Amino acid sequence: MIDKTTQAAGVADMLAKIRAYQSQMQNRAGAPEMPAMPSMPGMPGVAPLEDTNRIGKPSFAEVVRTSIESVNDLQSKSAQLREAYEKGENVPLTDVVLGMQKASLSFEATLQIRNKVLKAYEDILNMPV
Repeated sequence: MIDKTTQAAGVADMLAKIRAYQSQMQNRAGAPEMPAMPSMPGMPGVAPLEDTNRIGKPSFAEVVRTSIESVNDLQSKSAQLREAYEKGENVPLTDVVLGMQKASLSFEATLQIRNKVLKAYEDILNMPV
């Protein structure tokens, strides 16, 4: 029998993580970039910093790659749990179902993000010049 409270808690936890990531991305999108400080000719020995905007910011490609890797990890862990359960190893069915639900939810979220990115790309392509 499936423990519905454990399954609901896992799904709620995943949903909370997705919402936290969304709020982080919205906060980053709304924050204005700070302009670079100009060099001060009156202060010898103090050189301006080069390319300070790149410090601590992952590139878009890195964010996409790590996100897809985490979805892939969830799917592979789900498959491993399922195989272990099918072989008769000591794996609770609730863990198997919860792992499958996490993998499914993360894949669906990734699919929806892909659809929104493609829609935005199509909208940009269709803009009049």
